[in-house]
Amino acid sequence: MSDMFVEKFRGLVPLYLEEPWQEADGIEWADLDAVFTELKITVPLALREFLHALGNCEDIMEAYYYFWDPEELEVEDGYLLFLEDEDEAYTWGILTDQAEVPDPIVWRRNNATGEWVNEEGTFSEFVFDMLEWVFTEED
Repeated sequence: MSDMFVEKFRGLVPLYLEEPWQEADGIEWADLDAVFTELKITVPLALREFLHALGNCEDIMEAYYYFWDPEELEVEDGYLLFLEDEDEAYTWGILTDQAEVPDPIVWRRNNATGEWVNEEGTFSEFVFDMLEWVFTEED
């Protein structure tokens, strides 16, 4: 398996948390595979690598918005849901028919209306942009 994004995701720990990345920050491939098999879901490569690199790093996984733990991922409305804001007003997902695309486009659902909006960025672009916004926001 090629690691397209793993090192870039791991680099977020020293960049934003000012400490070195550690193996404990991530989730083992075998553990991810077991969860996804049990859930009977296909997870795009970029999201898999994000969870492998940072799935146990609470300071990243719960930075402003909440990335879902692997066992919490679910499919709804034809989207694989992976992120929610703290007020549960919005949920982010990836079209399930794009699960084989290594780095698919992210969509955002307004939970009050059920309307989905294209975020116009891939999963990796979305994650890097969102975390940059979160960690460099003016106080």
